[in-house]
Formats: sequence, structure tokens, C-alpha cells
Amino acid sequence: KTTQGHSQRYAQASHAFGADSFLRMKAVIELSGLSRSTIYSYIKDGKFPAQCKIGERAVGWRASAVFEWISTRARGAQ
Repeated sequence: KTTQGHSQRYAQASHAFGADSFLRMKAVIELSGLSRSTIYSYIKDGKFPAQCKIGERAVGWRASAVFEWISTRARGAQ
């Protein structure tokens, strides 16, 4: 995965999801570039937005929180 490809996927996804949408783990992994275990480790350490319960046996992340986290990381890398 290249940075440019990741940026393009991020731009497309950020337009496709509204601020109140929820992202499932697969989308969070693809957008963030993090592994599942790293995401949960970052959540535990307060470095990544926590998931929300969206059903009896389902969780998701607020799209706005994930996109804000990605934007913050991108600004820090510049």
C-alpha cells in the first residue's frame, strides 16, 4: 500500500460516509492502516477513538472520529 493510494481511499471514504455513520472493523483497518490488535491497543492507551455498541453483538466507530484521528495523524506527519 502506498501513501498516495491510502490518501485516495481516505478521500473517497470520507465523502462516502456522513458524520453520523458508523464504520465496522474492516473499514477502520483499511482506512487507518493499523492492524486489529494495534487499534485495540491504541484504544486502551487513549490514542484511538473508542468503538460504540451499535447492536446486541456489534460495534462500530463513528466515522467522524476516525476521520479526525486520520487527519490529526496526517497533519503531524507533515
